[in-house]
Amino acid sequence: MSLSDFQNEIYLGGLGDVRPEFPTDLSTLEAVAEERLDPQAFGYVAGAAGSGATARANREAFDRWRLVPRMLRDVSRPDLSVNVLGTRMPAPVMLAPVGVLSILHPEGEVAVARAAAALDVPMILSTAASRTMEEVAEAAGPRWYQLYWPKDRGLAESFLRRAEAAGYSTLVVTLDTFKLAWRPRDLDTAYLPFLRGIGVQNYFSDPVFLSALGGEITEENRIDAILHWVANFGDPSLTWDDLAWLRGRWAGPIVVKGVQHPDDARRAAHAGMDGIVVSNHGGRQVDGAVAALDQLPKIVDTVGDRLSVLFDSGVRTGSDAAKALALGAEAVLVGRQYAYGLGLGGEAGVRHVLRCLLAELELTLTLCGVSRVGELGRDLLA
Repeated sequence: MSLSDFQNEIYLGGLGDVRPEFPTDLSTLEAVAEERLDPQAFGYVAGAAGSGATARANREAFDRWRLVPRMLRDVSRPDLSVNVLGTRMPAPVMLAPVGVLSILHPEGEVAVARAAAALDVPMILSTAASRTMEEVAEAAGPRWYQLYWPKDRGLAESFLRRAEAAGYSTLVVTLDTFKLAWRPRDLDTAYLPFLRGIGVQNYFSDPVFLSALGGEITEENRIDAILHWVANFGDPSLTWDDLAWLRGRWAGPIVVKGVQHPDDARRAAHAGMDGIVVSNHGGRQVDGAVAALDQLPKIVDTVGDRLSVLFDSGVRTGSDAAKALALGAEAVLVGRQYAYGLGLGGEAGVRHVLRCLLAELELTLTLCGVSRVGELGRDLLA
């Protein structure tokens, strides 16, 4: 079955006056979500650092590239399946780690996991999830675990042990968020979900974390638990040398996320990492930073023969994904789009977003004369 068969399914449904419940133009999801979702929850997902200049730059970078379709190339049987660091997927698309998803829908990460599993799309679970990694694992298909590296090394090691036991195959270490950026959209409403006990579930269920609170969290020590989370969330003292500690405690592949400079990519390779995610956290961390897509080609040229290079930040549509892949990414991570789908329709909303993205990606590539990911190159772009 072709990924783009979703298009035929929609048209056939129209014969019975059945129309899609959610937008098929994924670039409009944000506007629809803003109309329908709780303003604080929407603001947390949509917001960016400072003036939002980096988030805008991410989108502008995609608009500067144009696809150059090629003809008569026999694209009758497209197959976009890939294997990235041992994980098979039907197309080079993964779900980026997005935390606190229960602010958008009560089922949060579990609903996302079910939708992703139904399509065999890998999900990267955030440490800041509003459901525990064990709960999500029960519903998930292919799954990776994203670590916000806490100050307490015992807690970090406990997270790794739990993730391994729950069947997460690859570790993704976020480097760019050892503290939260200046985010006016959240500041103006004084809204931080973690302080309300949302997005701390992996901490509150962890034996090492609980040991510092007398073994359990009660109404009496709940504020102490939140403050303990605040004290341990990130570690600004980390250096490249510390990656050796992780390498000695995780048997599977390790990917570092947040790389934006070729020299940092080299250091990741030297530290024995297996992959990197070229990302500026969707513009959420440094205002006025370089667009992630602008950095992708030079980073691929620097370490693409030594590391798996993935891409994140600004992907909204199948066409966007095609451009990032043509510039050398092995796979793209999609974040805000599936979060909006979750808020609009729970599991069904996430599945709709994924099916649209996969269908549009396959159609975009085949109409450009590409039927296999290995055929992609910069000659597809102008």
